[in-house]
Amino acid sequence: MLVSGSMIGSGIFIVTASMTRELGSSGWLMTAWLVAGLLTVMAALSYGELSGMMPKAGGQYVYIQRAFGPLIAFLYGWTVFTVIQTGVIAAVAVAFAKFTAVFVPSLDPQNILLDLGFLQISAAQLFAIGSIFLLTWFNTRGVQNGKKVQTIFTLAKIIALLALILFGLYIGMGNGMLQENFDNAWSASKLLIENGIETTIPLSGMALISALGVAMVGSLFSSDAWNNVTFIAGEIKEPQRNIPLSLFLGTLIVTGLYVMANVSYLALLPMHGIQTAVADRVGTAAAEVIFGDIGVFLMAGLIMISTFGCNNGLILAGGRLFYAMAKDGLFFKKAANLNSKSVPEFALWVQAIWASVLCLSGRYGDLLNYTTFASLLFYIVTIAGLFVLRRTEPETERPYKAFLYPWLPALYILCAAAFCLNLLISTPTYTLAGLLIVSLGVPVYYWQNKTRPE
Repeated sequence: MLVSGSMIGSGIFIVTASMTRELGSSGWLMTAWLVAGLLTVMAALSYGELSGMMPKAGGQYVYIQRAFGPLIAFLYGWTVFTVIQTGVIAAVAVAFAKFTAVFVPSLDPQNILLDLGFLQISAAQLFAIGSIFLLTWFNTRGVQNGKKVQTIFTLAKIIALLALILFGLYIGMGNGMLQENFDNAWSASKLLIENGIETTIPLSGMALISALGVAMVGSLFSSDAWNNVTFIAGEIKEPQRNIPLSLFLGTLIVTGLYVMANVSYLALLPMHGIQTAVADRVGTAAAEVIFGDIGVFLMAGLIMISTFGCNNGLILAGGRLFYAMAKDGLFFKKAANLNSKSVPEFALWVQAIWASVLCLSGRYGDLLNYTTFASLLFYIVTIAGLFVLRRTEPETERPYKAFLYPWLPALYILCAAAFCLNLLISTPTYTLAGLLIVSLGVPVYYWQNKTRPE
């Protein structure tokens, strides 16, 4: 539930629009989703060995520290705190508020309550912050509470997503739309829309490969956060068995749902309709075809459930990473304490406060783009740690061994590195900014070491 629930947010209902503008064909769109899904499952299978070796709170941070030492581990934790975890929490909370506005119009992001010139505060932002604080408070009451919320909301959104898929395929199979969208499945093109004027650019060769890499940013980050389950290893029963199993099953389930959801979109909407969906809300456009005007409200409700459950998983897991860092003297000292419910309450509240600041900044979308590159780098680093630990700790017990080692982990590293290189060439502004955020952690690390009492 934690793996699947943390992965499924609002992305699957939105990012297909931008991906089709980059690729312009059903075949290449499905390729982008399938490749992203395979990469995610490959990474999860590789992480399984590390999680079985080190079933401790902190997960990926602990794995990196064991393989590469405290500096690299701190840089990972620093990036997770400053942007990756908190930025995603902020973005998902604001998405929750935006779709709640379908039922409560006063929560529209355009409803500005306070304008200070350099800062605008909207009703949606305050509602988003309220949802973060509510979920944080709920998770401070014990991991069982967080588990119940996660199970209920994850089951609800999986069932709702399955309903969207089944209804979509049932209706779509009779209208010929799927066949029409796949008639020219491999004819790729990029759609540019400027000032209402559309320009179509045919793609082939290296330009097509580059466009595929750029489009996969959407599919990869709709599939992200699967590693959050490793952060709470210390609170999972039989973690050596259950974490590798949950990583594999969770990523496999979500990959299947995402692929079928996109088949459903292609069965209901013409390619141009997907590319030009209002505010990129492809899921809403598909629901309108199935249910008529009420589809807007049904989809808004589904995304509210999806984002609320997603944030519960992110909030529950993130605090455990910062707790592990604090125990090593690399985060606020008080974050290393557990409350009476055995929960790192202070770490959870620090996470909530910074995520709320990002909500108010209005820059969380940019921050997430900046860290696309950095986040992928840390996945590469972590899986490279698998090879390091096989060499340096050959005798350490490994309840689960990475599937098809060394070929599958090596293939993941190769594919992810190629993806990063493509991003570096295609979107240097975002990738270099992501590297800058990571690099800023270096002086912070040495300053902390200098000021930390012996």
